[in-house]
Amino acid sequence: MWGDWRQGSNTVPLKLFSPFPETGRVGKVCGGWTLPSGLQAWLSTFFFAGLHSSSCRLFFPEDPIKIVRGQGQYLYDEQGAEYIDCINNVAHVGHCHPLVVQAAHEQNQVLNTNSRYLHDNIVDFAQRLSETLPEKLCVFYFLNSGAYHGHLSSLIDISPYKFRHLDGQKEWVHVAPLPDTYRGLYREDHPNPAEAYAHEVKRVVSSAQEQGRQIAAFFAESLPSVGGQIIPPAGYFPEVAEHIRKAGGVFVADEIQVGFGRVGKHFWAFQLQGEDFVPDIVTMGKSIGNGHPVACVATTQAVARAFEATGVEYFNTFGGSPVSCAVGLAVLDVLEKEQLQAHATCVGSFLMELLEQQKAKHPIIGDIRGVGLFIGVDLIKDEATRTPATEEADYLISRLKENYILLSTDGPGRNVLKFKPPMCFSLDNVKHVVAKLDAILTDMEEKVRSCETLRPQLCGSPAV
Repeated sequence: MWGDWRQGSNTVPLKLFSPFPETGRVGKVCGGWTLPSGLQAWLSTFFFAGLHSSSCRLFFPEDPIKIVRGQGQYLYDEQGAEYIDCINNVAHVGHCHPLVVQAAHEQNQVLNTNSRYLHDNIVDFAQRLSETLPEKLCVFYFLNSGAYHGHLSSLIDISPYKFRHLDGQKEWVHVAPLPDTYRGLYREDHPNPAEAYAHEVKRVVSSAQEQGRQIAAFFAESLPSVGGQIIPPAGYFPEVAEHIRKAGGVFVADEIQVGFGRVGKHFWAFQLQGEDFVPDIVTMGKSIGNGHPVACVATTQAVARAFEATGVEYFNTFGGSPVSCAVGLAVLDVLEKEQLQAHATCVGSFLMELLEQQKAKHPIIGDIRGVGLFIGVDLIKDEATRTPATEEADYLISRLKENYILLSTDGPGRNVLKFKPPMCFSLDNVKHVVAKLDAILTDMEEKVRSCETLRPQLCGSPAV
């Protein structure tokens, strides 16, 4: 189809070829003009929609942002507008950190191949990781993807938030209650929620055994993020591990979103459960490479030997490559040199403090929970029922984006604001973001009051 794009007195002829009938894909744009930036953005969205599956989701789908650059805790769109990134836990030490970029570039100039050859980088990286972990976790398998709940059916089957939207729970999968002390089975007024939730796991194990099934493993995020930024009560994991191991299973701690110093007090979030608690397997990804596709599984000699006894070879074409390991080493260097773990404690505590002040001011905020730079703000409609304020949370996120602040929601009710910014997030960023949050919530409350005042007038008196 033909059309025109006007800019001032200029009219630019433009031809968009119709989708090819065989594939439904869009063809090309003709013309020798340099298109105005506004049209470029429109065309980008147009072609993206034509080539893009609806199962692949964007942030702010009604008004998506075209991001072209990142630096530190900031992202920049095609017009040069600067956004504060409050949610990108993948760019762990900051977008495009120069030392990480340099490490990748320098190694790329020398060698990038698979791990079937000897190379210092993979050995050095494993050694550095081992220094951050309990001594028992001393065997490392390197991968190139950091999420086991992704796209294979066997992995979707152990991810409740995915399988509940598909074919449902398989008979060999057993789901324990989320250890949520705000809206779960056992709440903040329970004398021992850790023991109570661990007993629920024991009950699930017993039920499975009664059906003639054995327990292979217990999978848990050390701090459940998709579940709504949940902080399990201290002591929960050690008791769960005891029940699981008695049943012949292993405990898998998922640190993909919360490891590498994010919690501040410790390098790994599972360490919040006590000094003596050691998982059998720890998975790590996302932040491990600051955006570079690298991941790792750390485990014990006993688990590794059991895997070796199967006779199955482990090999990953890209896992443990010299470049990936150089990037991983650089991330560890930056964390240490810039003292980002201590920084997460300082900035995270300040953010929690200011958010608690907002909770006292705005009734919509039901709960503030978190540690370090992993924080959730639970928005509710009513204090007594704690009903998730889903629509309000969505509106708030949209308004924050208009103020150049990127935040998103999580939890079953999509009502929990999640803060997981790059670790260089600053005290000034905290002040700015919370001030905007306060202003938007105040405006929302004023609009609600105005509606409540107008409602009786609009309803009027019964006609006589």
